[in-house]
Amino acid sequence: MPRHVAIVMDGNGRWARRRFMPRVFGHKFGMETVVRVIDDCAARGIEYLTVYAFSSENWKRPDEEVSGLMNLVLVGVSKYLTRLAKNGVRIKVMGDRSAVSEKVRQAWNEAEELTRDNRGLTLTVAFNYGGRWDIVQACKRALADGVSAADLSEESLSRYLALAHAPDPDLFIRTGGEVRVSNFLLWQLAYAEFYFTDCLWPDFDATEMDRAIAAFAGRDRRFGGVKTDPNEATA
Repeated sequence: MPRHVAIVMDGNGRWARRRFMPRVFGHKFGMETVVRVIDDCAARGIEYLTVYAFSSENWKRPDEEVSGLMNLVLVGVSKYLTRLAKNGVRIKVMGDRSAVSEKVRQAWNEAEELTRDNRGLTLTVAFNYGGRWDIVQACKRALADGVSAADLSEESLSRYLALAHAPDPDLFIRTGGEVRVSNFLLWQLAYAEFYFTDCLWPDFDATEMDRAIAAFAGRDRRFGGVKTDPNEATA
């Protein structure tokens, strides 16, 4: 069982178009899928779930869709925060907060503050996030703290990354049929197992999660090493 699952939730817009609905309706149903997946992960004993809600490149989308996504943040906090908090979920938001509205920032702060002492599943929402931005901001913060070039290492830089509160993901899932990471967790996914599915995000359910976990369980994770054959060792 993976300890940390990271997901690119792709396919909301296509799911909506196939039903002759505006793209924003796909995002609305996708948010409900997130809540179901949180429950599924918690029930399986998964400790960390990180979801890609809005990338730093998503500002290029139509204004109506961007506005709808911002509004969904407020709706989601209003509708689901109390329930998630009671279930022990700890919520973290990572990404560049400077470009979003004060209302959205306040909603994030409310979610983080209300759940900061929870000890259940940690849900990290990547919003206005990009992997390249993450590495650059980590370098800037390290320099601002006076970390010298001689002292800079993978371990020291990792402490400044946006996901420093969680271990690196074990399993990366992308729905919607695309097979790329799209600037998501470029540093942290170095040794994750990748699982791609054609399933559109609003249709992702417990059965789909079981398939992803089964695929993960069948992988041979060596982290750059060589698996030793016990028969060879005794031959």
